[in-house]
This record gives sequence, structure tokens and C-alpha cells, in this order.
Amino acid sequence: MMTHDGGLRLQLQRVFRARRPVVFRALTEPLELTKWWGPDGFVITSVESDLRPGGGYRIAMQPPEGDLFYLVGEFLEVDPPARLSYTFRWEDPDPEDRETVVTLSLRDIGGTRAELAISQGDFATERRQALHEEGWTQSLNKLEELMSSAAPA
Repeated sequence: MMTHDGGLRLQLQRVFRARRPVVFRALTEPLELTKWWGPDGFVITSVESDLRPGGGYRIAMQPPEGDLFYLVGEFLEVDPPARLSYTFRWEDPDPEDRETVVTLSLRDIGGTRAELAISQGDFATERRQALHEEGWTQSLNKLEELMSSAAPA
């Protein structure tokens, strides 16, 4: 999706069968992130996080085939359970990559569900935007499955 200034941005929304605090924890706690983060087939081997504005994070990702690589960034805004914003960049980035900003916003729906809105950008190329959209979609599918299995029937 394009922004008004012509930059390439990604916008996604997802509804979970859980309240905002539960979803926020899944988005921020290292042990929870290892359960769902990353595209299908990827394993998160470690998550380091200093969850505060100005604090950093580093996520080690192991693809099904290939070498371990790292996602790093800095937290810009931490407002539990409503909002989280951080920079996103790969260590040893692809030439088409550049640092982006991710903003996650949560709102309660009907008391037992939460809507997550994700905004990320600006991307250097449509190909990198599509790669991130695929990764987020697969990750959110896993998170949705976790939230649904944990939700009372």
C-alpha cells in the first residue's frame, strides 16, 4: 500500500480471541514471541529485549535452510496494552532493505476480542514490502492459532 507521500507501506489488521493485555504480552514477551514469530518453517532461537522507549531488541531467526540471521531495532513507543512502535532492520541487510518503523495498535472489541492493526514502512522496493507482508501474515496466522487454542470455548 502507498502512503500519501509516495512511500511503500504495509497495513494489516487481525482480530484475536483474546483481550488486549494478552495479545500485547504475546507481541512483547520473549518466550511468547518464540512461539509464533517468523514465517512458516522458521525457528526463533533467541529473543533479547529491553522493552522501554530507547531500549533495543534482537531476534535470532533460523530459516528452514540457510544460516541464522538477526532482526534488530529500538523501541520508540511502549504503551501497554494499546500501542507499540519500534524500528526494524536486519543485521547484514539485503541491498534492497532499509530500516523501517513498525507500529502495532490494539483495541478491544466486545470485551473478549482484540483487533491488532499493523503499519510498517517505508520500504525501498515492492519486493521487500511483499516479503514482509508474507512474513507478517504467516506469523499472525500462528499467533491467531495460539490465541484461539488458549481462549475459553
